[in-house]
Amino acid sequence: MNILISGASGLIGQALSSHLKSQSHNIYILNRNKPESNFNWNPDAGFIHLDPSITLDAVINLNGVNIGDQRWNASRKASIIDSRVNSTHLLAKTIASLEVPPRVFINASAIGFYGDTGNKLSNEQSDSGDNYLSDVVTQWEAAADPLKDTSVRTVFIRSGVVLSPKGGALQKMLLPFKLALGGAIGNGQQFMSWISLTDELRAIEYLLTHDIHGPVNLTAPNPVSNHTFTKALGKALKRPTLFPMPSLVVKILFGEMGKLLLLGSNRIEPQVLSQHGFKFKHPNIHSALKHELADG
Repeated sequence: MNILISGASGLIGQALSSHLKSQSHNIYILNRNKPESNFNWNPDAGFIHLDPSITLDAVINLNGVNIGDQRWNASRKASIIDSRVNSTHLLAKTIASLEVPPRVFINASAIGFYGDTGNKLSNEQSDSGDNYLSDVVTQWEAAADPLKDTSVRTVFIRSGVVLSPKGGALQKMLLPFKLALGGAIGNGQQFMSWISLTDELRAIEYLLTHDIHGPVNLTAPNPVSNHTFTKALGKALKRPTLFPMPSLVVKILFGEMGKLLLLGSNRIEPQVLSQHGFKFKHPNIHSALKHELADG
């Protein structure tokens, strides 16, 4: 397949490009502000150029600023939304206008759509939540509306916490845990819906070739409490986990971001993937951490 990827410089984008190349796909990168490249764009300026001589079979959009690398203020929150909505709308509108559009458009999304689910198990049929993150995802997915009346199969990959020592949440946890300073966050009862990087890549590849459309949760089938995750990571690193971070400290250090990302509960199941026969290599947290940390 000829596959165009935007956001290819991020953790998932880099790994996905390498993975799909290893499966003999032709990978093209949608570069930002590189006029000499075949595929070039600037979403903020509404500019995009797709090489008309290359017929694309699929477009995968992973564009968006990192949601957890800076404390949120009004400006940062606007950037989080704009970097997702602007890029998705521009790509969707452009794809919809092509004489020969790709067969599938896979757009990044997030389980933040469901808000704080508490102990309730949610799936793709569940309603959206009612906080900043659910609003981000709602706008993000709606930005692909130009494709609604086309033949392009559109998929929204609502990813959970992607486990990799090379980036994301797990990378940030490794140093304190290796120093035996790790511990549960808050009361530790909030649920974490996670997926190994290996299964994230496999699931995206699966969606390229299976007749699935709409939202798809990219989470392992066994979400765990923060307390269980903490113990599993400590065991994988052979370190004690004796230093919890109280909720008040989280709120003081990280503000709204900490409240939603660290203290919020996301208990999500991958119903669509399971119903379509996808098999996870790492369905439980212990095997996932062992595998990803060994690769890291």
